[in-house]
Amino acid sequence: MTALVPRPSAELSTDRHDPRDDWPDEARQLADHLTDVYGDRDPLPTIAGGWIARQKSRHTRRAYVRTFRAWEEYARSTGIHPLQAKLPLADAYAKHLAKTLTRNGRPPAETTQAQALAAAGSFYTYAARLGAVDSDPFAGVNRPYVDPDYSPTEGMTEQETMRLIETARGWAPRSNALVTLLYLTGARVDELLSLNANQLGYDRGHRTLPLTQKGGKKRPAPVPPLALDALLAYLGDRQDGPLFTTEAGRRWTQPEVWKHLRVLARRAGIPQAATIKPHTLRHQFITDNLANGVPLQDVQDAVSHSDPRTTQRYNRRRRQLDNHPAYALAARLAERLRPEGETE
Repeated sequence: MTALVPRPSAELSTDRHDPRDDWPDEARQLADHLTDVYGDRDPLPTIAGGWIARQKSRHTRRAYVRTFRAWEEYARSTGIHPLQAKLPLADAYAKHLAKTLTRNGRPPAETTQAQALAAAGSFYTYAARLGAVDSDPFAGVNRPYVDPDYSPTEGMTEQETMRLIETARGWAPRSNALVTLLYLTGARVDELLSLNANQLGYDRGHRTLPLTQKGGKKRPAPVPPLALDALLAYLGDRQDGPLFTTEAGRRWTQPEVWKHLRVLARRAGIPQAATIKPHTLRHQFITDNLANGVPLQDVQDAVSHSDPRTTQRYNRRRRQLDNHPAYALAARLAERLRPEGETE
């Protein structure tokens, strides 16, 4: 029998390809950060980077990086390595999240807390598959109750929405394009900021933008004429580079957009200018369309909600305020408190 002699192959080469080079930027950056903290012999950087690299959308990767870094810093502050964490530490972190103040001086919303705990659990599920941990310490953590009918986003009146749009129109072409697109398409801000100028397309009479949504789902969003006019006025002859750029030509970031939107809201006299966010305009897209009689299913499809109850949640919150019995009771009380002989 002839002996089998292996042929020289790429496996024997010293010039090997590092698979981490194929990771998305968010995964590599997290791994590099953790390597600086734990060293290159610790398994945590590779495990955490691999977990981030598995996430389909850039939005999810960025969100998971933020939440994981917060958890890792908390664990490290207690002297416990994240891969050695047990249920008591995860319980303590959940309580820590509930009392940590956000930028507006308030504790995070229950949905934010639940998402942070779910993200940590996702990491440990992945780590357990690799045999790096025995189990998920967050599996037994009591999660905050999330009311399926409640939306924490503060809405605006029709007049306030118009004032914001008019202020953006008078401020700058970029401001006008951003605010008009957010309101008339119902897109999330990260979906718009990730686009490039050459992605403005055409499909059967519609000008479109290809939005990449949560979970990596892709859908073409029609750009109504008013939004298209604002976008083209902003882009001018530019057909390459990021869709929205800074004056230096780099891609506009979410924190910069949040700050700019609040500047516009203050100028427009919006009461919640200090806390307004891009999602407020998505909120208005949903509630204003439903108020105008657009069928729930059409609005649900437009914003790509998998469950109609998610779409209706925005509308229900508006009706709960507009029709709240406190107003009727207050009117009755005001009538009784009016001095005798005084008329309106």
